[in-house]
Amino acid sequence: MSNINRTHKDRLFRFLFGGEANREWTLNLFNAVNGTGYANPEDIQITNIDDAIYMGMKNDLSFILYYVMNIYEQQSTFNPNMPVRQLMYAGKLYDKYIHMNKLNIYGRKTVRLPVPRLVVFYNGTEGMEDTVLKLSDAFGPDAALTEPDIEVKVRMININYGKNSALLKACKPLAEYAWLVEEITKNRRDMDIDSAVDKALDNMPEDYVIKPFLMGNRAEVR
Repeated sequence: MSNINRTHKDRLFRFLFGGEANREWTLNLFNAVNGTGYANPEDIQITNIDDAIYMGMKNDLSFILYYVMNIYEQQSTFNPNMPVRQLMYAGKLYDKYIHMNKLNIYGRKTVRLPVPRLVVFYNGTEGMEDTVLKLSDAFGPDAALTEPDIEVKVRMININYGKNSALLKACKPLAEYAWLVEEITKNRRDMDIDSAVDKALDNMPEDYVIKPFLMGNRAEVR
């Protein structure tokens, strides 16, 4: 059960926001996180890491929009190691970007790279508040001896249903995802995961924008 609880939330997150079919929701999520108002979903370049290419490494969602490289992860348990994981994702994504755009990183001219924005969407039960996780926290007491030349900052945002109301109000698909996860978690107290998902889908309000997509892909959702 614990493994299911750790995986169903991020799989649903990827299913909703990480695919080409739902670019509009991905754009809505970006605008809500960054306070922007971009309107063209076709400007998004999905760059998700495929573990078929990078064995053992697969991220939840990454995309480039107007020279911003967004790396989004969903976490149902607090993980202080997200900065080093995001650093590894960023390295793979920059490598991919450099090769796709045929950039010369060995020349005398500075290449232009998209700005990284690293976000973790947390919806666990540990009661974690919004925070900024830093790679330097992993260096321990040795960091006091010399200033590190690498720093990575990851914003962790609590998206549990009822938290960060302004963000959820700005991104309706994210709010509905938070509601769905909350319902599945409640249902799991006395039923198996398939039944919990089915009941949550059946009880989802008809005006939810994600409902037609989820009902149309019910087998995949389960």
